[in-house]
Amino acid sequence: MSQTTAQNTKSADIPITVENVTLGYGETVILEGVSFEVNSGEIVVIAGGSGCGKSTVLKGIIGLLRPLAGRILVHGVDVAAADEKQLTEVRKDFGVLFQSGALFGSMTLAENISLPLVDATHLDKDTVELLVRLKLSLVDLDGYEEYMPDEISGGMKKRAALARALALDPSILFFDEPSAGLDPITSAELDRTILSLNQAQNTTMLIVTHELDSIYTIAHRVVLLDKSAKGIIAIGDPHELAQTATDPRVKDFFHRKARE
Repeated sequence: MSQTTAQNTKSADIPITVENVTLGYGETVILEGVSFEVNSGEIVVIAGGSGCGKSTVLKGIIGLLRPLAGRILVHGVDVAAADEKQLTEVRKDFGVLFQSGALFGSMTLAENISLPLVDATHLDKDTVELLVRLKLSLVDLDGYEEYMPDEISGGMKKRAALARALALDPSILFFDEPSAGLDPITSAELDRTILSLNQAQNTTMLIVTHELDSIYTIAHRVVLLDKSAKGIIAIGDPHELAQTATDPRVKDFFHRKARE
C-alpha cells in the first residue's frame, strides 16, 4: 500500500479532518491554519467569542464555504474538491440542525421530517410514516406528528428539527447554536437529548456554541477559537482546560471574564 493510499484510508476512518485550513469571505480572512479532527462517536464543540469564526468553520465542513487554503475531509472526501454527485453522497451521511430549526411552517411535524426520506429514498408511504414516528420518539415527541410548528414551544421545535436531521440515520450530526433562544431549563433538556442520542447510537457530533453550561455538559472535547488569533487557541476536555489553562484568553473564556 502506498503512503498516499494509507493516508486516504486513515482519513476515511476519521469522520471529520480539518487540515491547515484558511477560511474567509472575499478578501477578508476569518481563520488561518486551522487543524483538528473529530473521531467516531465523539462530541466536539467549536467555541469562542462572537465573531471568532465558529459558524464559518461549520459552513466549511458541510460544504457551504470553500476553504482559501487547506483541506476539509468528511469520511475521507475532500468536500471542496468533490463534484456535486460526491458531495450529495457525503451529505446523505450527515444531518444539520440550524440555529433557527428551519422547519417549514406550513407543514406538520410529520411532513417536515418525511421530506428527506421522500427526497432521498424510494420507501413506501407506510414505511416513511413508521420512520417519522420513530424519529419523533427519539426526541421525546411521540404523538406530535400532526402538530404545526407554531403550535409547539421553542424547545420542541428544536427537537423536531433534530428529528428531521436524524431522518436518514446519519453517522454525523452538525449543530449551529442549538440552545439559541431557549431558556436554561429547556436548553438543559436539549443537552440531555443530544447526549442520549450520542450514547445510544454512537453518533459523531460537531456543535457550535458559546454556552458554557452546554459545553461542560456535552463536550468530549472543545476547540476554542479566538478572533484576534484568527485560529485555535486551545483544544481539549473543557473541564481540564478550565482548570489548567495558562493562556489568559482561555482562562477568561471558561471563567466568563471580559478582557480589558
